[in-house]
Amino acid sequence: MERGKMAEAESLETAAEHERILREIESTDTACIGPTLRSVYDGEEHGRFMEKLETRIRNHDREIEKMCNFHYQGFVDSITELLKVRGEAQKLKNQVTDTNRKLQHEGKELVIAMEELKQCRLQQRNISATVDKLMLCLPVLEMYSKLRDQMKTKRHYPALKTLEHLEHTYLPQVSHYRFCKVMVDNIPKLREEIKDVSMSDLKDFLESIRKHSDKIGETAMKQAQQQRNLDNIVLQPPRIGSKRKAKKDAYTIFDTEIESTSPKSEQDSGILDVEDEEDEEEVPGTQDLVDFSPVYRCLHIYSVLGARETFENYYRKQRRKQARLVLQPPSNMHETLDGYRKYFNQIVGFFVVEDHILHTTQGLVNRAYIDELWEMALSKTIAALRTHSSYCSDPNLVLDLKNLIVLFADTLQVYGFPVNQLFDMLLEIRDQYSETLLKKWAGIFRNILDSDNYSPIPVTNEEMYKKVVGQFPFQDIELEKQPFPKKFPFSEFVPKVYSQIKEFIYACLKFSEDLHLSTTEVDDMIRKSTNLLLTRTLSNSLQNVIKRKNIGLTELVQIIINTTHLEKSCKYLEEFITNITNVLPETVHTSKLYGTTTFKDARHAAEEEIYTNLNQKIDQFLQLADYDWMTGDLGNKASDYLVDLIAFLRSTFAVFTHLPGKVAQTACMSACKHLATSLMQLLLEAEVRQLTLGALQQFNLDVRECEQFARSGPVPGFQEDTLQLAFIDLRQVSLCVFVFCFSFKMCD
Repeated sequence: MERGKMAEAESLETAAEHERILREIESTDTACIGPTLRSVYDGEEHGRFMEKLETRIRNHDREIEKMCNFHYQGFVDSITELLKVRGEAQKLKNQVTDTNRKLQHEGKELVIAMEELKQCRLQQRNISATVDKLMLCLPVLEMYSKLRDQMKTKRHYPALKTLEHLEHTYLPQVSHYRFCKVMVDNIPKLREEIKDVSMSDLKDFLESIRKHSDKIGETAMKQAQQQRNLDNIVLQPPRIGSKRKAKKDAYTIFDTEIESTSPKSEQDSGILDVEDEEDEEEVPGTQDLVDFSPVYRCLHIYSVLGARETFENYYRKQRRKQARLVLQPPSNMHETLDGYRKYFNQIVGFFVVEDHILHTTQGLVNRAYIDELWEMALSKTIAALRTHSSYCSDPNLVLDLKNLIVLFADTLQVYGFPVNQLFDMLLEIRDQYSETLLKKWAGIFRNILDSDNYSPIPVTNEEMYKKVVGQFPFQDIELEKQPFPKKFPFSEFVPKVYSQIKEFIYACLKFSEDLHLSTTEVDDMIRKSTNLLLTRTLSNSLQNVIKRKNIGLTELVQIIINTTHLEKSCKYLEEFITNITNVLPETVHTSKLYGTTTFKDARHAAEEEIYTNLNQKIDQFLQLADYDWMTGDLGNKASDYLVDLIAFLRSTFAVFTHLPGKVAQTACMSACKHLATSLMQLLLEAEVRQLTLGALQQFNLDVRECEQFARSGPVPGFQEDTLQLAFIDLRQVSLCVFVFCFSFKMCD
């Protein structure tokens, strides 16, 4: 029974499962029925399921049949009505076809018109779109055309700004057009073209300032000269209505106009911010010579393009090369002042331009770069000046060179360049100037001494007298009281030499001007140079005259007189220097003039030369002595040669009237001693082996003539019988010889 119950339970479960599957089949989509059927075939009761399925299908067929039987009459009625409607529909179709045919016929023209209208509307839309696109493209094309025009007119900086606007503002709006792509591809080329053209303009600018540096420098130095002249006119009253400044700003040498299209102008003016027409005529500006706009444009173009450093390096490199060329002096610069002037003008022009660039650009050049260039220029300039100035032998050229160097230094000092080394070098040139002056004055003194007649200056009227006194400080109350005509004791070379010494002092003073020296330094310089003039130049000139072979005693006597008066005038030269330098002689470290020593030495040399000449003249007369030591005739007068010699000595010593007493006395004593010595040598010479009383008598007469000359006092100032002492030895020797000869004869 249990088995039966179990089988029955299983049968119920199977039936329930099949019922469920059937419900799923009925309610499930056909695409998803596969898994359901698989579950049937996986089991063992698919036969019974098929039976169940067949039973279910029969049930549904019965239900369908019942439903169709219920609605059949309504279906028949619907078919009948539909057949009736088909006839009416055919009629309606025929009417519609006819109406369509008529409509097609009638609307054919309308269709054509509509097609035309459609085409017009399409064209209108295309035109409108084209206009809109052109409105976008026209600004691009206009900007590109503007860019080309700006490049054609060489307005490169505005062209670069236009290119920037074109690239970043206009082209992005129409970037899909081919012509825009062409423009975009050309933009780097245009930038390079702008860079190349601006660099070409810069090269032209550099060439221009190289050519016009001397003109710029000349203008700057003229301005500095005018300013110095204005500074020297301290008390000059101002002109009525004049608006000229007392001092112009150094940086008005360039006046730059600034345009809105560029941070710096494309037009630049030059030296001198001229305030009236008169200034323009006197010192023209350089706006006509140098246009600074290329360097400004090129600088800003390279800055915008991000290549500023490249531009700065190129500019500085080129300017350094130009500086080396400017600083190379011409080989014949020392021949004329114009050579030095052109050299200085070029240097000043170079640094005026660089100073202007320094103050009108931001960083193109800096102070360190300028200082480096100036140090190089200063060393090369000083070296060139030392070399070329050493060739100068004309003191006027050296003085002009000094003035030019001072103006050169003052001009550059206005622009802030240190020039102390230039003034130090001028002190070296000062020594050279002194040497050239000494050489020049050596020639002047030589000409004066050679052309002098060595005779006292005669004056026939008061005017001539005052003229001489005006040239030379001479005072003699006795001479003033004498009536005209009268004579000065000295010859013409005294006032001439004195005047030339003063001229030399003036020449030394001229060189010391504008050297920023103290009065003490100027005074010391003048005194040292004057001492060289006196102790070396004038002294050598006097010594050369004194040592000349053909100089006579009269000239030597006059030289002694002249040097005596020149020696007395030294105190006036001291006063003259004091007056022009305003430095008292008592000031510490003040040099003294050595003129007195110079003239004393010259006078002593002349005195020695007088003594020598006198002795030579005496020797010449003694050469005429022709003693016959064996003669038997007893003479009664002195020998002719000795009479002539005594006459010569008397006339010579008469000229010694204006000599200092000691000089005349020394000359007279020296001549007498030399005469006595020479006569003694004649008597005692080895060739005289025999003497007669007649010969001794003649020699004794000659000695007596000499003693008579000594007693006559040819030169005043000797004490009694002092001059005769020169012949005492001769007298004693002659007496001894006479006594010996007389005794020998008596023995015979």
